[in-house]
Amino acid sequence: MSLLNQVRDAVDFIRTKTAIEPEIGLILGSGLGELADEIQNPTVLDYRDIPYFPVSTVPGHAGRLVLGELEGKKVVAMQGRFHYYEGYSMQQVTFPVRVMKMLGVKTLVVTNACGGINRHFKPGDLMLIQDHLNLTGTNPLIGPNEEAFGPRFPDMSEPYSKALQEVAVRSAEAVGVELQKGVYAGISGPSFMTPAELIMLRNLGADALGMSTVPEVIVANHMGMDVLGIACVTDMAIGEELEPLTHEQVMRVARETKPKFIKLVKRILHDME
Repeated sequence: MSLLNQVRDAVDFIRTKTAIEPEIGLILGSGLGELADEIQNPTVLDYRDIPYFPVSTVPGHAGRLVLGELEGKKVVAMQGRFHYYEGYSMQQVTFPVRVMKMLGVKTLVVTNACGGINRHFKPGDLMLIQDHLNLTGTNPLIGPNEEAFGPRFPDMSEPYSKALQEVAVRSAEAVGVELQKGVYAGISGPSFMTPAELIMLRNLGADALGMSTVPEVIVANHMGMDVLGIACVTDMAIGEELEPLTHEQVMRVARETKPKFIKLVKRILHDME
C-alpha cells in the first residue's frame, strides 16, 4: 500500500474516534509529554491502535496521541515520538507529521531534549530553534515523491517560522522565562558523541544537538506547515570538558525543567493568532 493510502487510513481511523479538527500539532519530546495531560476534553489513542503508526520504544515516551483543546486552540499532541535509531525508516519516523497535516494541522510545535554545545547555555535552559543542521546522514524525502504531500524539491529557506519565533519571544517575556536561541544539529544516534565530534559540531555552527526533530521539520516543510521548535537543554556537550552521560540524567533534567516548559508552551499557544 502506498504511503498516501496508509496516511489516509490512519486519518480515517482517528476521525472515527473524535470530532476534533486540530489546527496545531505538538510533538512532545523526552520527559516533556505531560503537557498533553493538560489538554481539555481529550481523546486519547495508543499508537499501537492507529493503523500504520510505529510504537515508541524509548523510556520517557508514553506512546499516545491526544486530541482536544489547549489554551482555546484545537490541538493534536504526540506524547512521545519515533527515532531513526530505533530501527524505523525515516518515512515511519515522520508518518505522524503527515497524518497531522491531513487532519487539518497548519502549525507544528516540535520539542525535544538536547545537549548544549554553546558555552553560554546551561542545563535546564530552553532554546528557540532558529535553524538546523541535518547530520543524520539521510533525508525523509528520499524515494518517490507523492505530489499530494508536497513538491519534489521543497524550499527550506525558512524551516522554522520567523513569525512564530517572534510570538515565542514575546510569550517568554510575558511569563518570565529566559529563552536561548540557536541552531540545532540533528544526528542519528543512538550513541552520544565523542569529544572530537562535538568540537566539529560547534565549529559547524551548532548550539545544541539531539537525535530527533530534523526529519519531522523537513516533512512539515514539505507539506507546507509552519514550524516552531523549542529544545530543552538537559546536559552540556562541550568537547573539551565532556563527562560521561546517561539517558537517565537527560530525563531527570527534562523533568525538572517541565514546569517552565509547560508554562511557556501554553502561553505561546494562547498568543498565537
